[in-house]
Amino acid sequence: MPISLSPDATAPSATERPAPAWAPRLARALPFVVLPHCLWRLPFAFGFTMGMVDLSADPQPWWSPAYVLGLSVLTEALALLCLGLVSGWGERVPDRVPLIGGRRVAPAAAIVPATLGGLGLIALWDTMPLAWFGLFGFHEVGFSNGWWMAPARVCISPVMLWGPIVLALTYAYYRRRRAA
Repeated sequence: MPISLSPDATAPSATERPAPAWAPRLARALPFVVLPHCLWRLPFAFGFTMGMVDLSADPQPWWSPAYVLGLSVLTEALALLCLGLVSGWGERVPDRVPLIGGRRVAPAAAIVPATLGGLGLIALWDTMPLAWFGLFGFHEVGFSNGWWMAPARVCISPVMLWGPIVLALTYAYYRRRRAA
């Protein structure tokens, strides 16, 4: 039997209704959008301040490397989880999952957490420009010079897109899964 590159409706990655063309591309790009932030965070695990003015003289806790590494891995895992909003496994649990394999995913079970997560990410990260300009009482962490501040902003700024991307993917999922 020849191998076909076209999606098969019975394949586990196929969706009941096709996702808009932009949605799978955006979902696959999301882990790369948050990757610079994760990489910027890693030196902090080993006590390197990346030019930030450290106002506290407290020693770093012993568990800091595991915490920072775990936080970076969790960030990437959550970004990868957004692939479920454009994949078949976001509509039907894969058969290999014990106890619940093969069951249909209720749309609200994906839409509610994704919406809350997207809104939470916007609340968490999209206030950064307010801190950059000192607006509404927000303040940015100080840097020893502009040469440290520039790469920090370049690495951390893309994470501001995470919340809006999740909300866009969630809306596309909702439109695709709503009752016809």
